[in-house]
Amino acid sequence: MTSGARRRYEEKAAAFRALHARPGAFVIPNPWDAGTARLLAALGFEALATTSLGLANTLGRPDGAGAVSREEVLANCRAIAEATDLPVNADLENGYADEPEAAAEMIRLAAEAGVVGGSIEDATGDPRRPIYDFDLAVARVRAAVAVAHALPGPFTLTARAENFLHGRPDLDDTIRRLQAFEAAGADVLYAPGVRDLATIRAVTAAVGKPVNVVMSAADPSLTVAQLAEAGVKRISVGGALSRLALAAFLRGAREMRENGSFAWVRETVASRDLREGFERGRATT
Repeated sequence: MTSGARRRYEEKAAAFRALHARPGAFVIPNPWDAGTARLLAALGFEALATTSLGLANTLGRPDGAGAVSREEVLANCRAIAEATDLPVNADLENGYADEPEAAAEMIRLAAEAGVVGGSIEDATGDPRRPIYDFDLAVARVRAAVAVAHALPGPFTLTARAENFLHGRPDLDDTIRRLQAFEAAGADVLYAPGVRDLATIRAVTAAVGKPVNVVMSAADPSLTVAQLAEAGVKRISVGGALSRLALAAFLRGAREMRENGSFAWVRETVASRDLREGFERGRATT
């Protein structure tokens, strides 16, 4: 990394960390490529996050363990990180390894790709044993923290407790894991799948570090103001924007195939607006 690149990386890392320190909550939307990243930057968002589901959709694969390779994830991280001047947080799944130090290596590789934050989860990818045993899950977070905190700039490490996404809606165990991940040094805590405000409040009250909530799994009627009041710091949407875009795509395609209609063209965004958004959102360095 050149001195200029290192300086820009450190500036992004510091800006991302500052978002977690200021009062209230912030929204971190999830683009799936450089174009969607630039459009979100043009709209005024302050940080971006990658999405494993969005990337899998782009590649025409069902989301899940092994759907996307480590190399493909890292290439996507680099494309999104280089597309705009915004800090980027990466969905790094389980680090593509079971053993703690091997999984933690994904943190270093992601930072080399330009992202200034990333997550490690306790889901194994094996449906026969979907969640790592408690001690191994904590050891994996501890190893990831060691790598993250040795990187240039304050790399923000998010630890995810995946019970609710894998048929284990055990709030007590989820909180126990998040508390252990906090004690291991994680900077942000995340339990995807929590849906209602009461459960969200139970999570935020149980830990002292910033909490991320993903709205693709939570009650969509909740607002930023309600989530902030409940103690949430960071709000992501996972692959929901990708699924929204594909819903419009399929609606238009079905109209053509089933009705011979092209009325959907009236709802498309103007090419001029896309060009302007891409230009406003592009990286300036």
